[in-house]
Amino acid sequence: MEQEKLNQQDKEQAGELTAINARTNVTKNLVEDLWRDTQVKRVAFTAALSSSSTTIGPFNTHTNLVFRQVITNIGNAYNPNTGFFIAPVKGAYHFELYIGAHGHPSHASSAWLVRNGHIICVVYEYQTNGYGTSANGATLLLEVGDVVFVRLSANARVYDNENNHSTFSGHLLFTM
Repeated sequence: MEQEKLNQQDKEQAGELTAINARTNVTKNLVEDLWRDTQVKRVAFTAALSSSSTTIGPFNTHTNLVFRQVITNIGNAYNPNTGFFIAPVKGAYHFELYIGAHGHPSHASSAWLVRNGHIICVVYEYQTNGYGTSANGATLLLEVGDVVFVRLSANARVYDNENNHSTFSGHLLFTM
């Protein structure tokens, strides 16, 4: 009788141990998944056009702008050689664009925020003298590999210097 009780306790404890091991494995996998997710979810950048006094444009065609002065590039999704932000994960991202230029009687300051070749929003300022600025932003649902960049409008100008007047920024709000 005593032996049967011990055998029954062994079976119960073996079952409990199996359940504990299964829960431990599930927990371990969840922790690993969360860790991986937090590594990918860290995406944010800000870049300025130039560190020296520079006017870019006007050009007779639309021209992609390359913001070479990286201020922040967490996740390395922004490429300062091409000016392209490439989404590393599917999610909601927020982008902001600030541009400015010294007034000119014939040339505005104008650029577009572009996703995969399609215009999302425009920044525009025209004045004949002084200094003008413009800003805009958008929250976009991006798929992995989607490309976001800034394009200078034909016949427009933009200015920057070491004070970072013209910047392009973006960050991941949350994954989908």
